[in-house]
Amino acid sequence: MAWSLEEAIRRTGVLKEGHFLLSSGRHSDRYMQCAQLLMHPEEAEKTGQALAELFATEPVDLVVGPALGGVIIAHEVARSLGVPCIFTERKEGEMQLRRGFTVSPGQRVLVIEDVVTTGGSVKEVIRLLEEREANIVAVGSIVDRSGGINPFSYPYRALMKIDIQSYAPAECPLCKRGIPAVKPGSRTQKQI
Repeated sequence: MAWSLEEAIRRTGVLKEGHFLLSSGRHSDRYMQCAQLLMHPEEAEKTGQALAELFATEPVDLVVGPALGGVIIAHEVARSLGVPCIFTERKEGEMQLRRGFTVSPGQRVLVIEDVVTTGGSVKEVIRLLEEREANIVAVGSIVDRSGGINPFSYPYRALMKIDIQSYAPAECPLCKRGIPAVKPGSRTQKQI
């Protein structure tokens, strides 16, 4: 049987149900925890290969992913494309290149993330790359939760689009029912 992302997501329990505080600050009753998929090396490899295929005709010198969610999938995409991979991380709330990572002016960069909802982390990576005069080729993700609106000023492709309702905290029906929210993502925020 051929590998499919939909089956891999089901098999690895990526889609969670409950009351979640998203990294965007919005609330949702479902959450995509791609770490559950990427913790399996074979699934990570196949997902990276599938995502890399979306950019196979693009000239790419480097793949960059934001820590923490984008690190594994960016690495797998880079491995499939046969180019280096680096990641950005926050220090004192600011997205930075650390660990000796550098980006050269004109370097053709593909930015990869696990899940895009508002695109906040990727936008921070893009600003960092633009400051270094990189040539951003495109943005890719495993899952697109943006509602079909490209949140970036660069081409964006995803392996899967999924529509998961999210709410401003003041409008959240789960909050109104008194159900506690949990913070499953990687950004540090208070649990409510």
